[in-house]
Amino acid sequence: MDEGLRWNFDDLVEMAVTGQVSQPALRRGGYVHRPDGVGLVLPGMSGIMYSARVGDRAFGWAADHVEPGVSIANPDERSDFALHYLTCIGNEAEVVTGLAQGAKGVVTGEHARLLVDFTPEVLEELTVGDTIQIRTRGRGLRLESHPAIEFKKTSPALALALGLRSEAGRVSCPVAMELPARTMGSGAELNAEFVDQDLMSGDRALMAELGIDRMRLGDLVGIRDVDHRFGRSYRKGWVAVCLCIHGDSVMTGHGPGILTLIAGPAELLDFHLEPAANLAKALGIREVA
Repeated sequence: MDEGLRWNFDDLVEMAVTGQVSQPALRRGGYVHRPDGVGLVLPGMSGIMYSARVGDRAFGWAADHVEPGVSIANPDERSDFALHYLTCIGNEAEVVTGLAQGAKGVVTGEHARLLVDFTPEVLEELTVGDTIQIRTRGRGLRLESHPAIEFKKTSPALALALGLRSEAGRVSCPVAMELPARTMGSGAELNAEFVDQDLMSGDRALMAELGIDRMRLGDLVGIRDVDHRFGRSYRKGWVAVCLCIHGDSVMTGHGPGILTLIAGPAELLDFHLEPAANLAKALGIREVA
C-alpha cells in the first residue's frame, strides 16, 4: 500500500444484508431490438450465470446485458434499496441456505441486482431462491489524505487492491483502458451511487478502432472530462475511474455497464494504463489471460 494514502477504515461500520438468488424474467414477447429494428430474444440478466465470470469478455456473447456470476435481490423494496446502497464491491458474501450453505463469494458488481462471484463448484449447488448474506463495509469510505476525491461502492478490500499510487499530491489508479466521454450512454440520468451507466456500443467500427471491443467483465476503466460525484455528466477537468460490471447489448445506447468507483478533479485524480487491471486479478478471484 502507498504510504502516502491515509484511509478512514477504522471509522467504517460493518452490517449484514441479505438477498435471494433471482429468477430471470422477461417481458411478454421477450424481444430486445437492434438499432436496425430487428427484434431478438436473448438471455443475459438475472439468475445463475454458468458461462461468464469477471475476467471474461464483455463483447461477443449471444446474449444481452450478461451479468457474470449470481444475481441477487431482496423482494422487499426498501430492503432491496439497502442491499444496493450499502453493499460495496469486494464485500464478502456467504450462502446461508440450500446445498451450498457456508460457501463464500465476493461482490463484483451492481446492476438491476447485486452481482456475486462464486466458484463453478458452488454454482452447481446453488438454486434460484437461495439466500445470500453480505457483510457490507465501505459506505462512507474516505481517503483522508485526499478528501476531495470521492469513493463510491468501494470496500476497504478493493481500495487496497486497486493499486493506487500517490505522486506529487495526485492519486493515480491503474485501468485497463480509457473510454472517451462521448461513448457513454444510458444511465447518465441516475445518481452515481446507484447502478451503472452503459456504453453506446452500436458503432461497432468505432468500438474496434478504440479497442473497446476487447473490454472484459471486471475491467477497470478511466474516463476524462466527466463528473460522477452526483450524476454522470460531462465536465472538463474532472475524472472518473469505473468498473465494467455487465456485458454488451444490442439495444441503442446500452453497451457494457460501467459502475462508478472514484470521482474527483483532474488535479487530484488521474489514471494510468495497465492492460491487466481487472477485478478478478485485483481481488484474487481467478486467473485471467
